[in-house]
Amino acid sequence: MHKEEKNIITALSLLILSIAAVALIGEFTLGDNSDTIQGEAEATEFRVSSKVPGRLLHLYVKEGDRVKAGDTVATLEAPDITAKLIQAKALEDAALALNEKVQSGTRPQEKQAAYEQWQRAKAATQIAGKTHARIKNLYNEGVVSAQKYDESTANLEATVAAEKAAEALYNLAQQGADNDERRIAESKYMQAQGAVDEVDSYVNETILTAIRDGEVSAIYPSIGELVGQGAPIMDITYLDEMWVSFNMRENILTQYNIGDTVKVYIPALNMYSTLQIYFLKDLGTYAIWRATRTTGEYDIKTFEVRARPIAKIDGLYPGMSVIIVK
Repeated sequence: MHKEEKNIITALSLLILSIAAVALIGEFTLGDNSDTIQGEAEATEFRVSSKVPGRLLHLYVKEGDRVKAGDTVATLEAPDITAKLIQAKALEDAALALNEKVQSGTRPQEKQAAYEQWQRAKAATQIAGKTHARIKNLYNEGVVSAQKYDESTANLEATVAAEKAAEALYNLAQQGADNDERRIAESKYMQAQGAVDEVDSYVNETILTAIRDGEVSAIYPSIGELVGQGAPIMDITYLDEMWVSFNMRENILTQYNIGDTVKVYIPALNMYSTLQIYFLKDLGTYAIWRATRTTGEYDIKTFEVRARPIAKIDGLYPGMSVIIVK
C-alpha cells in the first residue's frame, strides 16, 4: 500500500472518530439540556393596606421580620376621622336623651303645670259666663248697648276655647308620647348609634395588623409619609403556603398529571425533595412554540404546572430554582 493511501485512510478514520465523538457529546449534553424542566418557588402574599387615608405614624416591623396573626404592624394618623368620631358621639348623646324623654313620658312637674293651666282656664270661663249672663239681662232691659253685649259674648267664647285647649294639653301630658313618636325617637337613636359604629370602624382601620403568620417581604412608605386610601403599606409572605411553578410544552404533559409526584433538585439548598402536582393551566396564545415547517408539524402550547412539597422544605424561599429529576 502506498504511503499516500495510508495517509488518506488515516485521515478518514480520524474524521469518522471526530464525527462520532461530536455526536456522543451532543447526545449527552445538548439532548439532556433540552429536556431539563426548571421551575421557580412561589408563595402566597398578602398586601397590607388601609380603607382610610392618613399619615404613617409608626412601623412596628421591618423587612425580613416574622409576624403572627393579629400582630400590629403599623399605625396611621387620621385627625379628620377622630373629629368625625367626636361629632358622631355628640349626635348619639343628643338622640339618646331625646329617646329617653319620649319613652319615659311627660315629667310630673309638666303634668302639674298643665293641670293648673287648665284649672285657671276653667275659672276664667266661669267668670266670663257669669259676666255674660248679667250683661245679657241688662241688654234685654235696654241698659247696655248691643256692642257691649257682643263683646261679652266674644269674651265668653274665647275663654271656653282656651279652657278646651288647656284641657287637651293636660290630657296629652297625661298620656305622654304616642307610639309613632316613640318609634321615631328610637329610630333616630339607632341611626346615631350606627353612625358612631361606622366611624369607629374607620378609626380601627388606622391600626394595621397581620391576618396570618408570615414574613414581611416589602415595605413601601416611610414614617411620616401620607398614605392614600387602599394604598399598599407592606407585603407579608406566607412561607407555609409555597408551591413550585413549571412551564411545560404540551407534548410532554402526558408524563405529568394532576396528583402525580415528581422528584426535584433544589440547587440553592443542594438537596432533593418530592412535589405533588395539583394545578395545570394553559398560558395562552402568547406562550406557543411555533412550528418552523408547515408539513408534518404543529404549534405546541405551553402550560403552567404547579406542584406542592409533600413535606415542608426548610430554607425554601420564593424565587429559588427547582429542577425536575428524571
